[in-house]
Amino acid sequence: MNYRQKIFTNYRTVQALPPQLDLAAADHWGRAFDTYMRGWLPASPDAAIADVGCGSGVLLRFFQKRGYRNLIGVDLSPEQLHAARAVCENVHLQGATEFLLAHPGAFDLVISFDLIEHLGKDELLDFLAAAHGALRPGGRLILQTPNCASPFGIVQRHADFTHEIGLTPGALAWLLRLTGFEKFQAREQGPVVHGLKSFVRFVLWKCLRLYLVLFDLVETGSAQGIYTRVFISSAFKPAAARPPQP
Repeated sequence: MNYRQKIFTNYRTVQALPPQLDLAAADHWGRAFDTYMRGWLPASPDAAIADVGCGSGVLLRFFQKRGYRNLIGVDLSPEQLHAARAVCENVHLQGATEFLLAHPGAFDLVISFDLIEHLGKDELLDFLAAAHGALRPGGRLILQTPNCASPFGIVQRHADFTHEIGLTPGALAWLLRLTGFEKFQAREQGPVVHGLKSFVRFVLWKCLRLYLVLFDLVETGSAQGIYTRVFISSAFKPAAARPPQP
């Protein structure tokens, strides 16, 4: 048994997580996701959406609460899927790339949070190519991953024993172009205002961010623009699809 099987088989037990998803906490995160993914979600509630590495179902809950009906999730962890099935029955125990390869041209949106950093370099290229193949022309891929351009990126990179790689927004943009995607966008995932405490955090973050921009400008002459520990990105499969490069 390799390390992934040892850890992911009992993932929630290892992480000391409760057996079921905390719906209130998931809905709290949903308000932040609305901001992070503004303008990126499908217009139709019937859009085919695949949550790859769905975990306990946080994103499935997010999409359900916003009226999307055609959802499917996949994960390697039986414990995570047990939690996710309380949210959405259409979840499957399978590897991410294997699942995508089995569904060519099936989805309007493929979304994957906190998964690609767990892949090796060859595995990541295979995953991105499989995601490209699983999307319909004009479909969108959304990814969340630790940001190695952040001053705390090294902490995020090594915070989990199963993390294999670390990426910056620029590195991910290059890999997505390599695998056939276009129109890359990356966004920070800083505090989102929903009350007094979050407002204070938002203001303090903006002050800290200004310092980081100035630091970049002084050292390099330019500012890379994404400083949060985690970033979210979007890219499209072209409507007139070009094949990924070999």
